[in-house]
Amino acid sequence: MTKKPNEDFLSSLTSYSTSQLTYNDYLKVPELLSLQRPQSEPAHHDEMLFIIIHQAYELWFKLILHEMETALELMEQKNILRANHFMTRVVEIFRILIPQIHILETMTPAEFLQFRGKLNPASGFQSIQFREVEFLAGLRDERYLAFFKDRPEMRERLIQRMKEPSLRDAYYKMLKGLGFDLPEDTSLEAFNTKPEVREKILATLSMFYRYPEKQMPLYLLTESLVDLDEHLALWRDHHVRVVERIIGFKTGTGGSSGASYLQSTTRKQCFPCLWQVRTVL
Repeated sequence: MTKKPNEDFLSSLTSYSTSQLTYNDYLKVPELLSLQRPQSEPAHHDEMLFIIIHQAYELWFKLILHEMETALELMEQKNILRANHFMTRVVEIFRILIPQIHILETMTPAEFLQFRGKLNPASGFQSIQFREVEFLAGLRDERYLAFFKDRPEMRERLIQRMKEPSLRDAYYKMLKGLGFDLPEDTSLEAFNTKPEVREKILATLSMFYRYPEKQMPLYLLTESLVDLDEHLALWRDHHVRVVERIIGFKTGTGGSSGASYLQSTTRKQCFPCLWQVRTVL
């Protein structure tokens, strides 16, 4: 009797030794699937949705940090196009993260309230990786350290991020190393308080926008940094809308003002100079 093609394929699978690496072993699928543990009893149906979406975000944040660190190192090496390659990847990840949050809107406000109380005092404030993304991009606020006072190892991670160069630091250092005329102090404080610093930085950046064909690699990298800034803001804005739709203006589980606080973060900019240069062109 002739075997069917799929029978040959299935029979070949049985020849694999148990010592060989499998898909499930490589990706640690059993361990991964064991991490969704609802706090409500009995477990509310939609708590699984809530957990998986946020765990998926944390996995993406891990990859974002991985790519941002690589881009920073490449900028320090003045490898402009490779740095742009990894920054472009970060932006593409954010393009996925923005619509992903709207899956939460398939949960009604009443359904969320049935298990929301079990989340206290957990809060998105405590996402160590998202804070690292902000700090690595250049948005550094010591006040966030207070949210990790009971987790010294996480607090130390943020303190270390504050000591390390940010993407913004690496960008300016790279430009100086390439011979561009920039002030010694390119900090945000200097940019915002010293007109001569602001004018010198904007004059240099203007060249990339007036004559992009002369500095195409730098133009592309610069625009990738703007893309990152834009998509961070878009993610925050969509987050606000989802929170408003589900819980209105209730206080956040971590004690924040909830949607009102989130709304206040949507104007944050990692690279304000790259936005302001458009005004002076």
